[in-house]
Amino acid sequence: MMDEKATQELIFNTVKDKSVLKQDVFNNIILNFKILKQVLKEIGDDLSARMESVDERVIVEYKDTGEFEAQLRVAGDVLVFHMHTNVFKFDSQNSLWNTSYFKENGSRGYCGLINIYNFLNDSIKYNRVNDSGYMIGRLFVNAENHFMVEGKRQMGFLYNDIINSIIDKDKMKAIIQSAVLYTLDFDLFIPPYDKVKEVSVFEIQQLSDKLKLKTAKRLGFQFKADSDSIE
Repeated sequence: MMDEKATQELIFNTVKDKSVLKQDVFNNIILNFKILKQVLKEIGDDLSARMESVDERVIVEYKDTGEFEAQLRVAGDVLVFHMHTNVFKFDSQNSLWNTSYFKENGSRGYCGLINIYNFLNDSIKYNRVNDSGYMIGRLFVNAENHFMVEGKRQMGFLYNDIINSIIDKDKMKAIIQSAVLYTLDFDLFIPPYDKVKEVSVFEIQQLSDKLKLKTAKRLGFQFKADSDSIE
């Protein structure tokens, strides 16, 4: 059993090493999120300008909705990019810990996280709080700017090499474009009749002004159960 002085020293060294590392990772993801916002605005402004000459009814719009969140509306869909304020470590069972990149330096397994969600624009516009959105990807970035993306379809296999992939503005643009393409191909399905055949008096009374009946692209199904192909 360690004496009091040794225990205090151990606590100090652990706090020093781990907390400094987490601050480095957090500061880096903050910086990268600011760059991501710039890229989102550039993509949004470009698409908006081009769509205006085609059909003014089709809205493309970027919104900075806070220090840790940004939105890109593309027609009837909204992509929400949310930066988590915590730093995460890959699970000890993850195969990445068997790679030389992680074995050489365990701090490389600590990452900042940006989640990407897809919502219907009307869900946000009309404050339909019962509507569902879907996580379509999540971006991990460590203190060395190595990154990977977990996600659906091409997002899940184009950007999964954290060992050799370095995040930059061009990579962010490619990730955002992949997210937009997936969202545009992820259609709103008519819900099964049995899922919506019953409605409460309260829900129907609120329908006209609050639109409380639940709407989602895959009503009644978990997104994680969706196949990688769009049916």
